[in-house]
Amino acid sequence: MEQTILHKADTRHSADHGWLQSAQTFSFHGHYDPERLQFGALRVLNDDTVNGGKGFGEHPHDNMEIISIPLEGTLEHQDSMGNLALIRPGEIQVMSAGTGIYHTEYNKDADEPVSFLQIWLYPNQLNVTPRYDQQDFSKKDKHNKWLQILSPDAGDEGVWIYQNAWFHLGDFDKGFEGEYHLKNKDNGIYIFVIEGDLQIGEQVLGKRDGFGIMNAETFVFSVLNEAKLLVMEVPQKW
Repeated sequence: MEQTILHKADTRHSADHGWLQSAQTFSFHGHYDPERLQFGALRVLNDDTVNGGKGFGEHPHDNMEIISIPLEGTLEHQDSMGNLALIRPGEIQVMSAGTGIYHTEYNKDADEPVSFLQIWLYPNQLNVTPRYDQQDFSKKDKHNKWLQILSPDAGDEGVWIYQNAWFHLGDFDKGFEGEYHLKNKDNGIYIFVIEGDLQIGEQVLGKRDGFGIMNAETFVFSVLNEAKLLVMEVPQKW
């Protein structure tokens, strides 16, 4: 039987560190909510804004798939694998932390904020060799269609990770009606509304709302106002 879970934007934990404003869908660092630990393999969904010239100092990660999707501004990344990169809107960055990495993330612009989604997934393989990848999707068509930006297959569209997960982005016009079909029927779907409004069944979703669907092989949606959507299809067991 289909099950759903709703995370309205204003129910997310809000953390204000001065240089960083973070809206956290799931428990993160010092904030613990037993009702919001994860959605299947999806462990972290943070909506972060970093002030000009500020950022995250060097810190470690291991055995986690870490995805960054910039929404505004330019994010500078540097890590212990020797990577130095700039990530801008229209791009996606992924790290398989594996046996362990150190990295920093900074706002490249001294005057303007940078906003990005920070997403962590549990991997299906532990202690892999750490790896980094980044791809530009800014010129790919996602108008009234789903654009795949992440998968478990290195030969498929988008970046790849050590998990049976697929991410899609779409920009949809008001009045558009569409659907999404799961790649794996045992997965769950988590829809995150970057911008706009839509309806799934009886549920109306607005900007920065999250909506999880389990035990369903598809979902149908109607766009109420021009919408930018991120769909994360993730295992419920791994």
